[in-house]
Amino acid sequence: MENIDIKTLKFEDALARLEEIVAQIEQGKVSLEESIQQYGQGIELIKQCRGILDQAEKKIQLLGRSEGDALQISGELEEPQE
Repeated sequence: MENIDIKTLKFEDALARLEEIVAQIEQGKVSLEESIQQYGQGIELIKQCRGILDQAEKKIQLLGRSEGDALQISGELEEPQE
């Protein structure tokens, strides 16, 4: 299992890694101990994906329609504090 910084992953990369983990565990390709470690990493990947989706949802909510149906940002988005 490679050492990756989950908090820097883009949504697509985090989701792809999560799918790899699920496939490996389901196929029984890893030991019980490694399955538990990968499960923990999977939980962190889920949190990363949810955080990204939450931020995207907030950005979408800030978008408003101006005259001429052009999209514009109608407010400021606060960055999540860690």
